Amino acid sequence: MAALQSGPNGPLAGIRVVDLTSVVFGPYATQIMADMGAEVIKVEPPEGDNTRWITTGPEEGMGGIYVNVNRGKKSVMLDLRREEDSASLRALVSTADVFIHSMRGKAIARLGFDYEAVRALRPDIIYTNCYGYSRRGPEADKPAYDDTIQAECGIPYVQGLMNGEPGYVATIMADKVAGLHALYATMMALFHRERTGEGQEVEVTMFEAMSSFMLVEHANGAMFSPPTTPAHYHRAVERNRRPYRTKDGYVAALVYNDKHWNAFMQAVQPPWASEEFSTLAQRAKRIGEVYGLLGETFLTRTTQEWLDTLSALHIPCSPLRTTDELFTNEHLNAIGFFEEIDTPQGPTRMPGVPTWFSKTPGHVRGPAPRLGENNGDVLAGLAESPATMAGAENS
Repeated sequence: MAALQSGPNGPLAGIRVVDLTSVVFGPYATQIMADMGAEVIKVEPPEGDNTRWITTGPEEGMGGIYVNVNRGKKSVMLDLRREEDSASLRALVSTADVFIHSMRGKAIARLGFDYEAVRALRPDIIYTNCYGYSRRGPEADKPAYDDTIQAECGIPYVQGLMNGEPGYVATIMADKVAGLHALYATMMALFHRERTGEGQEVEVTMFEAMSSFMLVEHANGAMFSPPTTPAHYHRAVERNRRPYRTKDGYVAALVYNDKHWNAFMQAVQPPWASEEFSTLAQRAKRIGEVYGLLGETFLTRTTQEWLDTLSALHIPCSPLRTTDELFTNEHLNAIGFFEEIDTPQGPTRMPGVPTWFSKTPGHVRGPAPRLGENNGDVLAGLAESPATMAGAENS
C-alpha cells in the first residue's frame, strides 16, 4: 500500500470528502480537492470505476486516466446493495464535510443516500449532485456522456461552421468543464457554511455547465430582442482561422489588435496592406478575408523565421506542439509543473497543480489507490451513531 505524501497544508486541509463519483466529471473535481489538501475517500462498487479499465497502465485496473484524476485519494469498495456496506457508508458520511456523487437521482435515492437521508446523518453536510441534466427539467435522469453533451450544447455545430463537417473537439471538454463547475460550486457552499454553519444541497449538470460555457461568446447578438446576429461568434468559426502554414511547417499567431497589426504591417510590409484593414472594427467585419491574406503571407517564411519576427514584435505566437511535448516543455519544467511520485506501479510523472498559493500551496498528495485499498484504515473504528441508525430506518 502506498502512503499519501506529506507536504504543506493546502487550503482544504481538514476537509473530508466522501466521493461517489466516477469516470471524469466528478473525479476531476475531487482530484483538485485532494491536491488542495482535502481527504478524499472514493467509494467504489465491486467492479470499480470504469476509468480503471478504459486506458492502459503498468497494472491492470490502473489505467492512465484513472491514475491521474484519482491521485491522492483513498479507495473504499462497498456494495451498497448490501445493508452491511450501506451501514459502513452511513457511518462514514456522518464524519464528512462533503458528499459528492454522479449517480442519477432515482438511483442514489433507491440506495438510501439522497440529500434528505444524508442530511439526517450530518445536518451541515455539503451535498453535491453531479448530473447530466438538471432534475428540474424534462430531461431529468437522462443519461449523458461527453460526446452527447458536446452535441447538445452546439460544439459539433460550430465545428461544422468552421470545418464544413460537424465534429467533436478532441478532448473530453464537457466532463472537465463540468468538473470545474462542481469544484467551485462545492467550494462556495463550503464558504457559506464557514460563515453561517449551514449546509446545503448543490446541483451541477453537464448540459447547463456547457451551455453556459459555449454561450459566453457564441450567444453574441442572439441575446438581444430582436436578435442582431445568429448565435455564434463569427471570428471563432471562420474557416480560415487555423494555424498558418509556413515554408516548412505551421505556426500559430494572432495578429489581432491595432498595436499588433500596425507593428506587423510595418515590419513585414505585405503587398496587400491597405487602409481598409487599419482598424480592428474594419478587420472584424472582413475577418475571413484577413485570415486568408495573412495565410498567403505566412507561406513566405519558415516557422522559425516567423517565430523570431513575431516574438520581436510582441505578437502572440507559438509553434505547433504535440501533447507528448508538454512533458519536455521548457517553461513547464522550469516552474516545476510536473511532480514525479513513487507508486506501486513505479515512478509516475503527474501533471501538477496549475494554481499557486503563497501560504497554502497544493501538490500531488500521492498515487491513485487500488480498488478497495483503504477499506481497513478508513472503516476501522467507525461505529453507527444514533443518527446513522435513524438514517437506516428512514431509507
